[in-house]
Amino acid sequence: MARFFRLLRSALLCGLAWLGVGAAAAAPVEVAFNSLDGTLIKGWLFLPDDATPSAGSTQPTRPRSVVLALHGCGGLYPGGAVTGPRLSARHQAMADLLLKEGYAVLFPDSFGPRGVREICTQRISSRGISQTERRRDTLGALAWAGRQAWAQPDKVAVLGWSHGGSAVLAATDAGQAEVAAQGARFARAIAFYPGCAAALKANYRPNTPLTMLLAENDDWTPAAPCVELGSRVAAEVHVYPDSYHGFDGPSGRVVLRADVPNGVRPGQGVHVGPNPIAREQALALVRRILCEALQ
Repeated sequence: MARFFRLLRSALLCGLAWLGVGAAAAAPVEVAFNSLDGTLIKGWLFLPDDATPSAGSTQPTRPRSVVLALHGCGGLYPGGAVTGPRLSARHQAMADLLLKEGYAVLFPDSFGPRGVREICTQRISSRGISQTERRRDTLGALAWAGRQAWAQPDKVAVLGWSHGGSAVLAATDAGQAEVAAQGARFARAIAFYPGCAAALKANYRPNTPLTMLLAENDDWTPAAPCVELGSRVAAEVHVYPDSYHGFDGPSGRVVLRADVPNGVRPGQGVHVGPNPIAREQALALVRRILCEALQ
């Protein structure tokens, strides 16, 4: 009975989470923090209106739960730009959604500080930025966010897309010494269409509840290895039918990217594009998961 009332309370809170939350911020604030490898990482921070300091005070009116959002191989910015503050449509849409739910949102930029625009068109074997760097950047962001007055340090979640989804796995792997050494851990982890082959080989073990959102027709980072991984580690896995890599994009159509050398058929390109139905289902799930973990 007690569990029933806890679930009922959670459902009511999550269903009403949007009430009283201000509109999305017009623009993010640039911040900086150190990666575990010493690189000074730029980040873009969105804060709800009621998380900013009130007049005459240096403290926020109320510390907020935080979501770290990790970009994919294309970086954070539109058109291959190397810096912001304007984010690509997918990232801006997620920032707007999470702000309306009342969360602070931090987008670490793993590429710009290292002089890289994107790595989608590079063969995996030749990439200069691997999941080692992404893991260290993500853990550095977690440590930095936990020290901020506007943040609740025990309520920080992480989500990421593609290469950033793989970074979610890398930063929550209990078998990695750098992860195990951290004083804090994420309250929840969500990975959109990550590459899971490396995690399978490394015997990945999540140190926090994990959800993976996958595309049935993904020929870039296929769903099957992630389904197998999810079965091994008891992760929550959702495979969206009739969907390709990037199914949660807010606009556009499915196209063949011939410039991507990796994927299921190396050298033949990969398909990328939105599925509006899957997008809405996935975002509703993200809202529910984060509410239950962070509210």
